[in-house]
Amino acid sequence: MKKGTIGKVFLFIILFLMYLPIILIAVYSFTDAANIGTSGKFSFDNYYTLFTMEELAGMIWGTLALALGSALLATLFGTLGAIGVHYSKKRTGQVFEAVNQIPVINADVVTGFSLCILLVVVLGVNKDSFIPLVLGHTVLSAPFVYLAVRPKLTQMDPALYEAALDLGASPSYALMHVVLPQIFPGVVSGFAMAVTLSLDDYFVATYTKPATFDTISTYVVNATRGSQTSVKTALWALSTVIFLVVMVIAFASNSRKEEKAGEKI
Repeated sequence: MKKGTIGKVFLFIILFLMYLPIILIAVYSFTDAANIGTSGKFSFDNYYTLFTMEELAGMIWGTLALALGSALLATLFGTLGAIGVHYSKKRTGQVFEAVNQIPVINADVVTGFSLCILLVVVLGVNKDSFIPLVLGHTVLSAPFVYLAVRPKLTQMDPALYEAALDLGASPSYALMHVVLPQIFPGVVSGFAMAVTLSLDDYFVATYTKPATFDTISTYVVNATRGSQTSVKTALWALSTVIFLVVMVIAFASNSRKEEKAGEKI
């Protein structure tokens, strides 16, 4: 067997094992079965419950609002941090590069617990104000935004910013009209990453969220421990919807990149 064939077979096995659980959930989301592995009839009841149950709708919209809000803050801080490090001295930049790696490598449970101690216990911030939760997700996502923006700054021609200053532009004008357009794809990628991290996070949300609020992650964990079958099966539908949305965005993004590459050729 050729090496190329072995590689393809191995890749197929890995992808099959990755997507099989998602496919099973998607299939059972269109049935009235109470558990995966049991027989059931075709039904849209799970999707009806998902879109009509006020508790689920409130949890979903609250999670989306949190993800978008914290992602905007993380994108702002991460982008400014990347620009600041890029134009700082070499040794200073190396220090900040190393410091930025710590929250990326650090376990989420440590980050969440530390933020809870700092904000709630030390600073006395009320968890019901949502401030600890928003700040927690911002701190979680900002380093990844930095990592997405930093390469774009490195690839940018440094003479562009200097030329803008020589032609009479103020530093702020040159930043907004020269630097930002050059690094904008990295900013968008960082924002998308921040939204994904917020939607996926469990540990930081667990330690910093108000007692009466749930994100998708915390709600799913709590619901699967309970005995409400209709809620559990509705979450299969939610997982399927999220997967389909992500798949559409991924295909659209790749198609757009291929179109741009074709235009350049």
